[in-house]
Amino acid sequence: MKSISLFLAVIAILLGLEMKAQEVSLKAEYIGNSGYYYLPPGEKPKEKIGDGKGSAMVYQGSVGIPLSVKLNENNRPTAWGVGFGGSYVSLNNKGFEDNMVSEIMNLQVGIYHLRPLNDKWSMKASLGMGVFTPFTDLSKISFKNVLGSGGVVFIRHINPNLDIGGGVALNSSLGYPMVFPAVYVKWKLDGKFDINVELVEGLEISAGYDFNDRFKLSYAFEMNGQVALLEKDGKDMIFSHQYIVTGFRPELKLGESGLSLTGMAGLNLYRPASYSNRTLKGVFASDNDYYFNVSPYASVGLKKKF
Repeated sequence: MKSISLFLAVIAILLGLEMKAQEVSLKAEYIGNSGYYYLPPGEKPKEKIGDGKGSAMVYQGSVGIPLSVKLNENNRPTAWGVGFGGSYVSLNNKGFEDNMVSEIMNLQVGIYHLRPLNDKWSMKASLGMGVFTPFTDLSKISFKNVLGSGGVVFIRHINPNLDIGGGVALNSSLGYPMVFPAVYVKWKLDGKFDINVELVEGLEISAGYDFNDRFKLSYAFEMNGQVALLEKDGKDMIFSHQYIVTGFRPELKLGESGLSLTGMAGLNLYRPASYSNRTLKGVFASDNDYYFNVSPYASVGLKKKF
């Protein structure tokens, strides 16, 4: 489970560099206190790790800026744009014998290109870089904290509500270029009641109801995460922090300005947080499934569309 979540987090970082065009978003998340556990391989029961427990505060922001957009006869864009994103995580950990990362900073910038190939297919490409650190002091950043990335995804437009795609993503998370498979899924049913499934920038599944033009209430399932590249005990390591949350998500549109206030209240279902060797074997190791247990979750955010 740990290796799967870390793999998805790396892919989310790659695809997240594209950002949502013509949108600015800010969000603060609270993940409540819970115990720290280890899940051994096989059918063995989970084990609590001493008195270790922790909570987290996550602050995220992103902006997507289109540089050029041209629509074809099918209303599909040929577009170039840039995206900027950042996140800061404060980890409030207590009762650990070994040092645990207490904060994570991720800063990303990328360019993206979207182009229709024909009536049924489009192509999306991105190229970017990011800084992933266990500190906020910019003077301490070294080349080992920098991750380059790029990717190409070919998208099949099944129908007006469903797009499915696949391709490759390239990054240097292991210290050398690595190719990963990339998956793109976007399914949306519109109306008073809508369903949305996205595996584009992380994972999001939601079902919502529009009470009126200004207020919408959804039940959502989301996955997100952050990564720090660091050195520990003389070895290059990755500290990964992911969380899978679910709950009710209200959204209130503030006038006609395109500004929306969003929130979410529910549960953190699974929050892996641990070190892995910065090697292919270390990333996909089956003996590093350390995680924080179920806890309360809440978030609040602002979105501005142009």
